Amino acid sequence: MVVPPLTGHILPTVAVAEALTARGHQVAWAGNSAYLAGVLPPGCTVYPVDAEFPGEPLSSRLVRWRGLRAATAFRFFWEDFLIPLAHSMVPGIRAAVDEFAPDVVLADQQALAGALVARERKLPWATSATTTAELTGQYETMPKLGIWAQEQLTELQADYGVNDPVDLRFSDQLVLAFSSVELLNPPSPPGAHITFVGPALGGRGAPLAFDWEWLDPHRRHVLVSLGTVNQDSGDRFFAVAAEAFAALAGSVQGIFVMPPGTVVDRPPNVLAAPRVPQLELLAQLHAVVFHGGHNTMCEALAHGLPLVVAPIRDDQPANASQITDAHAGVRVKFGRVSAEELREAILAVLDDPSYAAGAARIRASFEAAGGAQAAADRLEGLL
Repeated sequence: MVVPPLTGHILPTVAVAEALTARGHQVAWAGNSAYLAGVLPPGCTVYPVDAEFPGEPLSSRLVRWRGLRAATAFRFFWEDFLIPLAHSMVPGIRAAVDEFAPDVVLADQQALAGALVARERKLPWATSATTTAELTGQYETMPKLGIWAQEQLTELQADYGVNDPVDLRFSDQLVLAFSSVELLNPPSPPGAHITFVGPALGGRGAPLAFDWEWLDPHRRHVLVSLGTVNQDSGDRFFAVAAEAFAALAGSVQGIFVMPPGTVVDRPPNVLAAPRVPQLELLAQLHAVVFHGGHNTMCEALAHGLPLVVAPIRDDQPANASQITDAHAGVRVKFGRVSAEELREAILAVLDDPSYAAGAARIRASFEAAGGAQAAADRLEGLL
């Protein structure tokens, strides 16, 4: 399993690894050891790939990235994250592959070095598609960006002597898409090598503390999260959300996943924590307010929860469109939504049963897709 330093891209591989291990296979991860340590259960085999990006460190790159939007954010993500990350990971992935001697490599679509080294070592490889926006023909409205991205991939492979470049984001042998066709609703049928397995939900790292007794059984519970990357850029949004929840104190409780001190005047019906046991908590919720990240989207819909989505950048607007097209939630504007608008959106998904019905339909499609066991089946097919 080759993964980038992004928590949402690591999580699905945990459940797939559990399924493979139960069948007698050996599984190892190659990636940033700090990120993996925060997600993987104890006892997993990890090959650390911790080489820092050349020049500006990852932390400051992410700070600059948070302020960008649209095409500017897209180019920055490729030039300052994806391509430098690939170069920094290649030596470590080569060493991991040589030592572990895998029969199959599962490379995340944003861990390009995994696919590059698998081709170099002539190993079967599959793609872990932990976000599905690029399977929807998103470049049709901006073809120049699609062409430019392909050029970046070609240049990357040329740097390593590859004269038959491919799109390293998508294996032509197997793409495991952690979603369903019903949610993605692609413009044309996916290729036979693309398998929609739904979310792969499994074990996590060390258990996180949570005040379960705080949840009032007489009020509805709503999670508010901007994911692990966007928390620090959400001051305004969290403040607006706090005001919206204050007006709902009699009937709704909010659990805000945000850094300490983000909202000074927090109403009593809002509990704040920098991290929460999300999978366990989802079973106690009635709705989720979030940024449109693919992992949270699929985990929430796997629990049949309607959504309020405030997309920020990258694949999030495409994910928001999937949600609204499925009538599984309401979309609001991240940077401009008012407390009243957010409150109305929350009440809409809580009170209008059609949104819960839309979420339930997607949940059923996820269950039919098979999850981690279906992913393990397909990976075994590459052996």
